[in-house]
Amino acid sequence: MSNIRPLTPELAKRAQEELGEVPDRIDADIEQLREWILKQPHLTARTDDQFLVAFLRGCKYSIEKAKHKLDNYYAMRNVVTELYKDRFVNDAAIDILRSGVFLPLPKPIAPDGPRIHISRYGVFDSSKYSLANVLKVRSMLGDIQFREDDNAIVMGFLEVIDLKGVGPGHIFHFNAVLVKKLAVLGDKAWPYRPKGFHFVNVNSSCEKFLNIARSLMSDKIKKRFHVHSNFESLYKHIPKECLPAEYGGSNGTLDDGIKEWEKKLLSYKEYFEEEVKYGTNEKLRRGRPLDIESLGGIEGSFRKLDID
Repeated sequence: MSNIRPLTPELAKRAQEELGEVPDRIDADIEQLREWILKQPHLTARTDDQFLVAFLRGCKYSIEKAKHKLDNYYAMRNVVTELYKDRFVNDAAIDILRSGVFLPLPKPIAPDGPRIHISRYGVFDSSKYSLANVLKVRSMLGDIQFREDDNAIVMGFLEVIDLKGVGPGHIFHFNAVLVKKLAVLGDKAWPYRPKGFHFVNVNSSCEKFLNIARSLMSDKIKKRFHVHSNFESLYKHIPKECLPAEYGGSNGTLDDGIKEWEKKLLSYKEYFEEEVKYGTNEKLRRGRPLDIESLGGIEGSFRKLDID
């Protein structure tokens, strides 16, 4: 019997309807993915059931797609070194988490609905940390969600991106290459799916960078970008009560959420120390190595991009 957390009845129903999950076949599917990993000379990956089922669910049980996504998940570590080098639970990571720059909320939008994330890119100390430092911590919380957050894996996530307080210091760190790499990670390597990005408090200087960011996204993701001129417009997509108290809702407070996630991140200290063992050795890959070009032609996207 596979060693995975049972889904709630509501999520189990959605997993069967939307992802094609067949409870009696999960063990065999996990085993097939694990056997494939163990035969790849270039790949050193985690192979526990809960980790592997996240990729199967994220790929709607297409074993081929799950192999590809999991391979990319590890190969991207050589490509997006800004996020994956020295990815440890240390003082900087805790400090960034405490700023409340990124937070998954305690309750999903509905028992069988997506997780809600709040991102506030105007709250981190831009004199101490770069956008890459912030996104590294975000990727760590994402890794924890892949293991623990059934709503996010089965139903995806909605993200409220609040740009209040974004000033010249934050904009100075805006890095189009990194934003593009993040888009590729989200699309080709991470097992959860974004259902919508909702921007609030967008001032004119942020708008310019938002347009650049949007231009780097796939058409599928572009359609999921929503810019709201006020909160009433946001509430049509995410009901007010699903937001934290600071946004007029009843889905916890940001402070409590930060404390919970700090405990969780600290409990994963050893996990992230072990993560350095995992990855790909492209010299051993059969066929063409996975590099920046084959993972979405990231560099090529910028030869013509004028950010000034």
